[in-house]
Amino acid sequence: MGRYCSDCGDWCSNSMFSGNQWRKGDGYSRCKDCVSGGYQHQSYQCGECYREFDSQNELNMHMQVHRPRNVACPVCGERRFRSGANAVQHVESGYCSGCRGRDNARRQIYDFARSRRGMQPFLSGTPLLTNGGRNGGVPEFPYQCPQCVKSFRHLSQLLQHQDQKHNVLRMLGY
Repeated sequence: MGRYCSDCGDWCSNSMFSGNQWRKGDGYSRCKDCVSGGYQHQSYQCGECYREFDSQNELNMHMQVHRPRNVACPVCGERRFRSGANAVQHVESGYCSGCRGRDNARRQIYDFARSRRGMQPFLSGTPLLTNGGRNGGVPEFPYQCPQCVKSFRHLSQLLQHQDQKHNVLRMLGY
């Protein structure tokens, strides 16, 4: 029993596919060699520095290094970040001078998002879990992508998702 790999086109036995790839079905499964990068059918080159990458996703992630550092932290105002996601990660880490501590930071970010009219489409409706109040009333997954309805625990995760999956660089109005 086997199938053709969607990348290299080789006929492979079912042992050459991970369970996850096998469940994708004929025409969509990639063999273990292709998943691990053993089969290189195409490379992707950066137009800025000409580095080559094995996948479009790797190139997209690399392109972030060429963005200017002109995004400010919504709490302390420090302007040194390449994206809103990076600025929010700075706050979420608990190292922002404006709100020390991760739990305090998570509460501040949630309050910030709730106070902005433009952020309402990105907030989950009813909290599924509140983690016993440990997070100061912040739901376990308070953020939601309006395009694909995926939920996120941290605002930075939603921002990265919006950037990488939907090509939306800025959704914060600060």
